[in-house]
Amino acid sequence: MITLSNVHKSFGNNHVLRGVDLELPRGESMVIIGGSGTGKSICIKCILGLVHPDSGKISVDGEDVKKAERDAFLARFGMLFQGGALFDSMSIWQNVAFRLLRGSLKRPKSEAREIAIEKLRRVGLSPDVADLFPSELSGGMQKRVGLARAIAAEPEIIFFDEPTTGLDPIMSGVINELIREIVVEMGATAITITHDMSSVRAIADKVAMLHNGVIQWTGPVAEMDASGDPYLTQFINGTAEGPIEAIR
Repeated sequence: MITLSNVHKSFGNNHVLRGVDLELPRGESMVIIGGSGTGKSICIKCILGLVHPDSGKISVDGEDVKKAERDAFLARFGMLFQGGALFDSMSIWQNVAFRLLRGSLKRPKSEAREIAIEKLRRVGLSPDVADLFPSELSGGMQKRVGLARAIAAEPEIIFFDEPTTGLDPIMSGVINELIREIVVEMGATAITITHDMSSVRAIADKVAMLHNGVIQWTGPVAEMDASGDPYLTQFINGTAEGPIEAIR
């Protein structure tokens, strides 16, 4: 479904991606791990066409991202943002139905509201919250609203950017389970960026580790602990000693 072939991206003298090769089959959930500043978010931005690689090729469902018609292309994606990214001035249902109220996916307002309430139910929120505003919800509830928005337009591909950041361990577990259930139900192709190893184990079919601008290791999540790769082993165990230099 998604293929990155020898993708390079630099910002001045900062060589972020140095030849990324990655394949994600349709309907699978991949988690990309790696240290801060290693280029995980840049990978997603390149896939979406928000950032253009210096060289290499990215294709989605066989189509070159550079040649895709933007509105139709972006309509295939859903996104759960790291900080929630809810619009403070909009009610909860309007946040969830944001894409259904405008553009090529536009629906009648009443229909968009019904879909929003249905998606809120799917993430464990009652219709009572539909007319509230983000400031009236807890962090965990806001994250659920963000998830409901990500799936509102029934996307084929969903990106999750640090989905459990700022949540306590119990709520993180709830969000991880919801993400896994929803991805399986929808048959969606999913990419998650996270530092949270509990999220990796709960969400992933496959894991890819990005380090020093390349994919250092990729494989099924079940093989991660016994990979034998020193970079991956150091990262998942969170140890200071190893080939990854810790900034002191």
